[in-house]
Amino acid sequence: QVQLMESGGGSVQAGGSLRLSCSGSKYAFRANCVGWFRRLPGKEREGVMVIEPATDRTDFADSVKGRFTISQERAENTVYLEMNSLKPEDSGMYYCAATRPRLSCEVTAGIRALDWAQFFESWGQGIQVTVSS
Repeated sequence: QVQLMESGGGSVQAGGSLRLSCSGSKYAFRANCVGWFRRLPGKEREGVMVIEPATDRTDFADSVKGRFTISQERAENTVYLEMNSLKPEDSGMYYCAATRPRLSCEVTAGIRALDWAQFFESWGQGIQVTVSS
């Protein structure tokens, strides 16, 4: 099980932007689907966006479509989550995670974001994102 580390969280006013970074091992980025998850107050953990480092295939939750972008820097084994047009309802804990070996991001296709987590086994510690009105 590989370890991932998030950075870039903080506080921002509604309409603003934040850039989260997720750094992991070469193994995680070579062999796994890497994703961002969040847990909003009083709600279930849900997937946000995922990326398959080897192919750049991505998927996203409807709640962030058109506002968030996932990308990677292969040389640095880092995945980014660019969050724009942030809303107060985006506030919560954000986590990056990676699937087990040989499991591609295709497993998230066609299922609700609330069910993505079952395919991920390596998790970062999480970072707080707070969006004020």
